[in-house]
Amino acid sequence: MGLTAPAAPTVLAIDAGNSKTDVAVVTGAGEVLATARGGGFRPPAVGVAAALDALADPVARAFADAGVRAVTQVSACLANADLPVEEEQLATALHARAWGTAVEVRNDTFAILRAGVAEPRGVAVVCGAGINCVGMRPDGRTARFPAIGRISGDWGGGWGLAEEALWHAARAEDGRGEPTALARTLPAHFGLPTMYALIEALHLERVDQGRRHELTPVLFATAADGDRVARTIVTRLAQEVTVMATVALTRLDLLTEETPVLLGGSVLTAGHPQLNDTVRDLLAARAPKADVRVVRASPVLGAALLGLDRLGAGAEAQRRARGHWEAD
Repeated sequence: MGLTAPAAPTVLAIDAGNSKTDVAVVTGAGEVLATARGGGFRPPAVGVAAALDALADPVARAFADAGVRAVTQVSACLANADLPVEEEQLATALHARAWGTAVEVRNDTFAILRAGVAEPRGVAVVCGAGINCVGMRPDGRTARFPAIGRISGDWGGGWGLAEEALWHAARAEDGRGEPTALARTLPAHFGLPTMYALIEALHLERVDQGRRHELTPVLFATAADGDRVARTIVTRLAQEVTVMATVALTRLDLLTEETPVLLGGSVLTAGHPQLNDTVRDLLAARAPKADVRVVRASPVLGAALLGLDRLGAGAEAQRRARGHWEAD
């Protein structure tokens, strides 16, 4: 079948993370015509043009499978679109690709939020490689944080947790800090006998720097075994998640209303009892109306629903689109 521009409204939904990208072509009635997967989206590392070139492959495959040349609405939820000015820059660049008549770019945290709610209302905290929080109301008001690291006041995320665990383990081994089993469990993960050996291996890049994230599950396992230092780090993350959610609820005047608070990202969806139970306990005290839920739905569903929102699609279209991913 030849490629043709769609006669009816359609959405190109894009959820682009640091490690993978999912795209989908969805009709205004919520029917999913095609999906495709690509690699990570990393403009800071490769530049905007190269990052969009990487997106072009899964988009082309989805368009070919759907039998379209372009769509009505591009709904792109992108990692590294942390500031409104970055969203605007990426939206301009996407317009130039001519994939759709209208383009809306949001940070990828909005995709997880929208995937977890029946209407665009609530707060989401995402903890994967990094940590972020956003909130939205149906009237278009949003709450968000820059979420670009320590310079914007952030703490947490898988990378940050690994760094914190290494810091405590190093100090425990050489006597500067409190004893902790992390001094044994972290190097053991790489088959090394001591923290000194692990520090040397990381510094000389005999262990690739990119493998540090593997230490986050080791931290949680050590905490689950009762190590006080490891448990303190996990508790601090729970406090950070709670603070971000509470501030977002307050900014949106939702603190005293029953409101979904969605937990997403690999760290918060892994089912660590200490972390998630502590988040629920802390939110019960600070935001008693919060309805805390863990979101495991595909984030590209959220991007699709945001696109359908822009088209003014009704509840039936949203249910149809949701049914596609929830059936997988």
